[in-house]
Amino acid sequence: VLENRRAMKRTFPGMFENVGVRPVEHYPQELLKSLQHLAPAGVAEPTIALLTPGAHNSAYFEHTYLARQMGIEIVEGRDLLVRDERVFMRTTKGLRPVHVIYRRIDDDFLDPTVFRRDSMLGVPGLIRAYRSGNVSLANSIGTGIADDKVVYYFVPKMIEYYLDQKPIIPNVPTYLASEEADMKYILANLEKLVVKAANESGGYGMLMGPKATKEEVAEFRKRIIAEPRNYIAQPMISLSTHPTYVDGGFEGRHVDLRPFILCGEKTVIVPGGLTRVALRKGSLVVNSSQGGGSKDTWVLYGDE
Repeated sequence: VLENRRAMKRTFPGMFENVGVRPVEHYPQELLKSLQHLAPAGVAEPTIALLTPGAHNSAYFEHTYLARQMGIEIVEGRDLLVRDERVFMRTTKGLRPVHVIYRRIDDDFLDPTVFRRDSMLGVPGLIRAYRSGNVSLANSIGTGIADDKVVYYFVPKMIEYYLDQKPIIPNVPTYLASEEADMKYILANLEKLVVKAANESGGYGMLMGPKATKEEVAEFRKRIIAEPRNYIAQPMISLSTHPTYVDGGFEGRHVDLRPFILCGEKTVIVPGGLTRVALRKGSLVVNSSQGGGSKDTWVLYGDE
């Protein structure tokens, strides 16, 4: 988001003032405020660190950029240690306490004494310090359940149960292979549906039924029958298209929008977001790992 905006400003420096595009450059500072708000009780000036898997991670550039913009330390698991249920950072001047960790490591690798014992990325004892209330984690352990595509099916039910309201925006029709009636529908209509593995991301583990070969459909049929809990299915939704400069000219390409929302002392919605674009002609897969790109996204000043 920030790099796209910087690139556009360098290319069209006068356009943003004339059109009235709202800025997104404050995102790192808003993120910092959210992290400071998470500090353990009694810590007025918390030390915050961004925990990264390291330089070989595909998002390492983002990790270093955000840490630099927020003015916080970027660390790997080997840079931290736990003593007396408190987290410390190794520095050239000795150990320094850490109060908030912005983690960019999956739960499974966070603490080898609790999760995967073969993890070389995490910090032994970190969960014990977290449970004792001496360090805060953003995001907390278990929040990744929101990435489980099966949860999407239950969102309207959650809204009705917890808020006693009907959803304003309806879900895309979703079928769970673990439900008998849904399973029958999925198997009977595989060629018409998009099938997604519940715990995959990045455009992996998907079947685009209308564009798949008979062999691919047959293979997914076997997978769904063998492990129904791991699959959902949805009708193919035609994403919006947007003019995109490709191979020396403009052509329509499918896009989607990923907003950024920060929850701290107050909830902040970044007036922009990440518009992901499928650069391959006709493709509906916008993920960068599958050859997708991104665009700067504008929200204009209005009558607010």
